[in-house]
Amino acid sequence: MTVVRAKFKVIRIERAKGWNNIGEIQTIILTPVTGGSRENAAFFAATPAGEIKLGTVNAEAAEEFDLGAEFYVDFTLAEPVPTE
Repeated sequence: MTVVRAKFKVIRIERAKGWNNIGEIQTIILTPVTGGSRENAAFFAATPAGEIKLGTVNAEAAEEFDLGAEFYVDFTLAEPVPTE
């Protein structure tokens, strides 16, 4: 099984009031890296466009994503889960 690796950068963090008293919803928006290093240039050549949006109500998880931070994203095929 092959793993496809991409590199994304946090470009925006949105905060909104939750519904049904669940607190604050934070949405982290990431796009592919575009430059700044040889590695980023290589990733950009393979993945020049895209967007990942992560929505969370977990404030501790959201704190892990600083504006401008870069992350590796690994895509691994998920095996089907049997249904009952």
